[in-house]
Order: sequence, then C-alpha cells, then structure tokens
Amino acid sequence: MKRSSFRRLAAAAAALALGLALAGCHGQREQAAFAVPEQFDESRNYEITFWAKNDTNMAQTDIYRQAIADFQALYPNITVTLRLYTDYGDIYNDVITNIATGTTPNVCITYPDHIATYLTGDNVVVPLDDLFADARYGLGGSELKFDGPARGEIVPQFLEEGRLAGHYYALPYMRSTEACYINQTMVEALGYTVPDVLTWDFVWEVSEAAAATKGADGVFAVNGQEVLLPFIYKSTDNMMIQMLRQLGAGYSTAAGDIQLFNDTTAQLLYGIAGHTAGGAFSTFKISGYPANFLNAGQCIFAVDSTAGATWMGSDAPLVDIDPDEIVPFETAVRAVPQFDPSDPQMISQGPSVCLFNKDDPQEVLASWLFAQFLLTNDVQIAYSQTEGYVPVTAKAQNDPAYRDYLARAGEDTDEHYRVKIEAAQLLLDNLDNTFITPVFNGSASLRNAAGQLIEDTTKAVRRKQTVDEAFITQLYADTQALYHLGGGAPAGVKADLGPLPATAKALLGALAAAWACIGAYVLVRRAKFCKKVTKRRKNGADG
Repeated sequence: MKRSSFRRLAAAAAALALGLALAGCHGQREQAAFAVPEQFDESRNYEITFWAKNDTNMAQTDIYRQAIADFQALYPNITVTLRLYTDYGDIYNDVITNIATGTTPNVCITYPDHIATYLTGDNVVVPLDDLFADARYGLGGSELKFDGPARGEIVPQFLEEGRLAGHYYALPYMRSTEACYINQTMVEALGYTVPDVLTWDFVWEVSEAAAATKGADGVFAVNGQEVLLPFIYKSTDNMMIQMLRQLGAGYSTAAGDIQLFNDTTAQLLYGIAGHTAGGAFSTFKISGYPANFLNAGQCIFAVDSTAGATWMGSDAPLVDIDPDEIVPFETAVRAVPQFDPSDPQMISQGPSVCLFNKDDPQEVLASWLFAQFLLTNDVQIAYSQTEGYVPVTAKAQNDPAYRDYLARAGEDTDEHYRVKIEAAQLLLDNLDNTFITPVFNGSASLRNAAGQLIEDTTKAVRRKQTVDEAFITQLYADTQALYHLGGGAPAGVKADLGPLPATAKALLGALAAAWACIGAYVLVRRAKFCKKVTKRRKNGADG
C-alpha cells in the first residue's frame, strides 16, 4: 500500500469516527443560539431544500407546489426544491443519515419526537427563539413580504409542542387528533344508539354483541358477511397512551423517566386480550387498514386520525377498495372512547416544521422566511381542506373563508365531505381537552413500545396463547429489550435512544474494516522493515 493510499484510508476512518460520534450519542446537546442577520441580503441567490410528506392525496402535493410558486414570486432570489416522501419514518431515517454526512435539508416536515433525536448532534437543528422574536423577520415581522401570523396568533397548545429542553425547535404546521368513525347503521341494527361521547364500555359491549351474531355457517347476522372485525384501531401506540392518560396512570415524565410498564398497563392488556378472544378487536398492523373494513361493512368502530377522514365512510372521496365492495351506511364521527365522559382526553398530533443549521446565516434566514410562509392563511386553509386537519393559527381558523368552509359541511362528497369537516370540527371543539406526550431523546422508542404491547398481546390471543401474569412479565422484558428502554423494575427506568439506525451500524462496520486495513498495513510495513534490518545485520556479519 502506498503512503498516499494510507493517508486516504486514515482520513476515511476519521470521517467514519465523526459520523459514529453522532450516531452513537444518546443525549441531547445544547444547540447554539442562531444570530439573526440584521438584514436579509436580497442581492444573492439561495437554493433551499424542503422535505415534506404527502400520502397518496395529490391535492396536498399541489398545495406544496403552489405555496413554493407563490413564495418564489415574492422572493425570486430564493429557489425552493421540494422532495416528497410517503412516510414520516423515511424522512426521519434520511435526516439521520444526512446528519452524519452534513447534507441535511434546509426545511423539513417532521415530528417533535424525531427532532429530539436530531438534537443529539452538534448545532444540527436551529433554535427558533430569537427568530420568533426578531422585529424585522420574526413572526409577524415588519420586513416580511407576506401576511404571516404573529406569535400570539398561533394556537398556544400547538406552539408549545415544538418546545424541547427549554427552547423552540419547531413551528406547528397542521394539527389533528384521533376520531372514531362509526357505522351508525350497524350500531342501530344491534339495538343501540350512538352516544355523543363514546365510552370504552359502550364500544366493547357493542363490539362483543356484533361478534356474537356469527352463525354456525360462519356468516355474521349483523352484516350478512363471513368477515366482521367490529373494532379496529389504526395506531395502537395512541390507543395505549390515551387509555393511560384517561386513567391518570403513568406513561413517562418530561425528564424521560419511563412509567409505561405498570400495573394499569397490565390490566388494560388483560382487557384487550379478552375482547380479542371474543372476536371484537383487531389492529391495523394485524388485519389491515380500518377504512377498508368500515367501507365494506365489515367494521363498526374504526379509529384513525382526523387526517384520514376522506377515506372513511361509504361516500368517502378516497377509497382503497373496489366500488362494488362498498356497503352503504350512515357514518357517525366521535372522539376516541373515554373512561370518564365528563373529562375527555385525546391526543394532539400532526406535522411540524424545523430548520437545519448551515454555515451561511443568510441561507438559514431564507429557510426561515419560507417556513413562516407555510403558516399564511392561504396555505393553512388550503391544506386543512384536503383532510380533517385544523390550521395551527387562530388567524386562519377565524378567516371568513375557513368559517365558510366549515359551515358548508355535506354540500358535496369532495371538498365539503361531511365526515371530513366533522372530524376537523371535533378537534376545534376539543382544543382544551387535548394533550401531548413528553418529548425527549428516546420518546419515539417509547411510543413504539406502547403500541407493541397491544400488538403482541393481540397476536398472542390469535395464536391461542394464554395472556396471564407470566406472559405480561415476559412481554415487558422483551419490549424493554427491543426498544432499549432499560431492564429491572417495570417502572422508573431511564430511556435511551433505542437501537442504532441501520446507517450507524453500517458506519460501525466500515470503521472496523478501515482500522483492520490500517492495522494490516502497519504490520506488513513492520515486517518488511524487520526483514531489511535482519538482512543488513547478516550482511554486516558476513563481511
């Protein structure tokens, strides 16, 4: 190996070590405050990248592109390049990979749980505190070329979701909650009336009653089909989190202390196991998309995000099943089931926007201008109309155009689809009843663990396993190990980052290989040197 090759190899090893320093870090780091430039330099051209998610709803893509076009008309020196993803997890994985290579996007649609992990790097994410407050370019700033919201016009509950470790690292973009979409026709056929506020007891009772209509021929009398999954939950992590919140039981603290593995959780799992055994319950991961079963008359209670409302109901504008499979029914929209109807508790969720640090403060400022533009009324109202989202600003919520949109629920089955607007109204009516989960480095792993408990319990019942104390004890241990949530006592263990990303594992393997090559090279060089010395000594002795 030549000396130049050796140097290149050593440099590569150093770069890999730097990447691993980030990938292996399990604690948040203080991000340096961003110094806002006194003046935005419009004599220069900027190219910024925007990573965003849309489902299969092309209307959302069109809104992103229109927002970019409108923004660039105001700031022709800023070019925004859009990169679309179909899954937030893919965005998260790519950001983690690009942090290691220093190629993060400028603006990114993400979740606070993910940002908590990004903060393990040095000055990766831009703290927004000073940008919020800047009189010229901050929220509602005097130098903005658009009518953006002032800080006081952003819904406080939504704004606080972007606050981590005492600083703001995200702007809310859209907000949703979960809703229960109900086949009201089937509920009434079973002799029940849908209440204004669903309770867990009601949902379980109706679901059990429906499952009990299965005849000897395998056909359910309530729907005349061989398939019926009365109650399907899309996001079982939210299911467990909301159940624990409603019961006042532990999940985690803001400091990252894990409380999930407690006796209340165990009792909930016993109950879920019993209802699964009776044929009343299943999950999205086990059986499939709740909307497909609901629209085919094979499900009574389908819990999904309000952001998925356009897929729910026999008149839904977006469907994934053959039109011939759709069974007409009356759709009711309610909040998720509650243990105490007088004190409803439901989760607040939805995408946020964060900025990534760059060497050029002017480039960061250009990114901040675009991020703010996403909160203007035109963008907020247009995007909220694609699904059961709610604008994150009171400015947009009170806009006459948005109020008119809400008032026209049911006029058609597209823009004014009743179920979609009722889902959005559900959140608007319950802003004070929503909550968020603590965000810390490892909170994403904890969230996954909460859902895993329900998924594994449900699978166990379907496999004819016994769900008892021994099962729960082993389930807790396995889940803690899987998500690196600590061992020992069921509660009070400290969270860590969880499993290393695949990219970090690849870097680790590459680093080991690089150092092995360096070691081999050194050994070969040493052997050659020793051979030369021995030869010289021998020649000297012979002479």
